[in-house]
Amino acid sequence: MTGLRLSQALWAIFALAVSFYLVAPLALVILFSFNSSALTSLPLTGLTFDWYRRLMALDYFLPALRNSLIIAMAVGALSVVIGTLAALAIARMPARRAERFIAALSLPMMMPALIIGIAMLSMFVRLLTIRLGIMTVILGQLVVVQPFVIAIVYARLQTFDWAVVDSARDLGASPLAAFFTVTLPIVQPTIVGAALIALAISLDDFVITFFTIGSGNTLPTMVWGLVRTSLDPTINALATLLIAFSIGSTVIALWLSRYRG
Repeated sequence: MTGLRLSQALWAIFALAVSFYLVAPLALVILFSFNSSALTSLPLTGLTFDWYRRLMALDYFLPALRNSLIIAMAVGALSVVIGTLAALAIARMPARRAERFIAALSLPMMMPALIIGIAMLSMFVRLLTIRLGIMTVILGQLVVVQPFVIAIVYARLQTFDWAVVDSARDLGASPLAAFFTVTLPIVQPTIVGAALIALAISLDDFVITFFTIGSGNTLPTMVWGLVRTSLDPTINALATLLIAFSIGSTVIALWLSRYRG
């Protein structure tokens, strides 16, 4: 019994150490964003919102924020529409065939973002000769974000009772009417959750955006530019805003979708 308790205590200490290692950098970024000193060191010299005010005063902050929001909203909307339709089609397939489709669609999630970024850049510039900009960023991010949405919606549809849809069809509803009156209301929380996760992934993306945006900035590329030119708590303030939005949208998404993947 003593050996079992000792083993449990050691595992608990190990879990706490790993959790601290993962959370401590994020906590320090948030903490230093409110430090009145420009030095990112402990102890804190005081609390202030000056770095957030300086961030808002930067000429290139609002354009970067606007670009990030446009890209994230577009990626979220497109990935949800396409992903929901794809998940509906896959859910109606035999189990083995559906598993093959999901495995194939999951490949972009397993590929390094650097490889995808370079591949998308080559395709846009060399093959399609498309001018780099917000549109190419949206198309590039969809390659990575889309599989997440399909997987989330498909996981919900695996336990979906298709008999209610068949009943609606038997009562005279068209396929479109059955979808909007029966299927969509049932899976709507999952779709909203998938959209928020897509939004968070898009907003945080740096590598694919860096290769496909051409000129201009998003918030992640703006952070990269600031890190290369200076190191002051303005970067921490911007990173804190990104952390808050990403964690907040992901928590809301998981709560709405009840996804336990």
